[in-house]
Parts: sequence; structure tokens; C-alpha cells
Amino acid sequence: MQNLRREFIKKSSFVILTSVSSTDLFATTRKIKKNDLFIAKKDYKVFHSIRNKLKLVQNYIGYGNFNVISFDTMLYIAKRAPKIEPFTKDEIAFLEFIFYYNPSVHGFFGNRINNNITEKINKKSIKKIPYTGHYLFKGKSEKTYYEMKKDIGDSLTLTSGIRSIVKQTKLFLDKINRVNGNITIAAKSIAPPAYTYHSIGDFDVGKKGLGYANFTSKFARTQEFQQIIRLKYVDVRYTINNKDGVRYEPWHITTI
Repeated sequence: MQNLRREFIKKSSFVILTSVSSTDLFATTRKIKKNDLFIAKKDYKVFHSIRNKLKLVQNYIGYGNFNVISFDTMLYIAKRAPKIEPFTKDEIAFLEFIFYYNPSVHGFFGNRINNNITEKINKKSIKKIPYTGHYLFKGKSEKTYYEMKKDIGDSLTLTSGIRSIVKQTKLFLDKINRVNGNITIAAKSIAPPAYTYHSIGDFDVGKKGLGYANFTSKFARTQEFQQIIRLKYVDVRYTINNKDGVRYEPWHITTI
């Protein structure tokens, strides 16, 4: 983070007056603090161009395939597919920065899971879960999910499985966009691309029919969650006041 070749981020020079109650454990927005990090305004054109190209690649290969796509494959598709332009040098530099920077500078203290932006997911080690559009790793992840389904019932569903570096990058950048370029706030609910446990085994679950509310406080009030916390073989990754600096996520199941 020190001695960056380009300043893709900047510190906030202002504070907004509205805030979110500190008792809201699921808040994804909060008071902007003086030292919050933002996407630099001069790089917004690159930022939005990347987001658009990632969306086009996802539309081209399909949502499920995009979940496990590699960085090199993404670049190749953007270059070869119709109506998608190749990623520019500035865009690739931005993507590399987002992957390699140290997020502890803005309060995210999770472990780095991936060390190389070009790391691939072994397609032989994964399995697509029917009717979900998501993949899980064979072995403990798949076994844990189906044991949960057996013990809790068909109302439980997989809401997010394996996420490649590319998929996590898209989620992270989209979240940054929704919070007006604030990287600090975005990282409270979406881990930076190199730091997601979804790339090695963790997964998210929810209640069928609950939709996006599965990623809010409503899920913690469901019968499904009450059953989850009674399962001895299941642990939730991001508990209340976790050491990683991430919001409470009762839907995030750890398998590592």
C-alpha cells in the first residue's frame, strides 16, 4: 500500500452528518469518517469501464460459469467476444491494485487467501449444485451443505458458493459503486478479491423465498437460522464483533 505507483484511492476530506445506529449489526452504510478510503475521482472512468466489461463477460458466459472463471480467461473473453472490448493497460493496473493492496489500512483484517491474481479453480474439484446456479468444492463443503439440507429441510438453499477472484472482484467493485466509491464501507460487507473464503470452501445459505433479505438481519430471525446455530458441525465465519472487521453474517458458513 505504501509507495503506490498510482494513487487509485484517496482519503475522505469530509464527514456526512447522517449516521447509522451502532446497534445495527447488519448495517452496510455508516458515517463517513475522515480517514475512509475512496476510489480517486480521476480513476472513476476506469472504474466504471471495468465494471461494465465484467458485466458483459458475465452475460456472455453465464452467471454460473462466471462464478468460477479465472482472470486470464476473463481477459481472453473480453478480447475475443463480440461487443466486449479488451481490458486496457490502465484497467488491468487498477484490477491488479484492487487485488494486491493491503486492506488493513482501512480496517479489514482478514487473512489473504489468494496470493496471485491469475490463480485458477480446479474444475475437477468442484460440483454445480442443482437449482442454485452455484458451485461447491467436492468434499467438506458439499458434504456440509447436504447435511444441513437433511437436518434443516428443503427450505434451506445455497445463496452463494464458490467465488473466483474475478467474481469476487465484480462483487467488490459493484459494492464500492453502491456506496459512492467508499472502499472502507464496501469492505465491511464484501471482502476484497484476495481475501474471500468463498474461493476455498466457504458458502452462504438462506431461506427459500426470502430473496435479498437473506443477506440482512431478517435471515437471523428465520427458523432456518435458529436450526443452524444448533448444528454442532456448523460454524458461522463472521460472528458479532469478529476480528476481521466484517459485519455480522449469520448466513456465511465456514468449512476451513
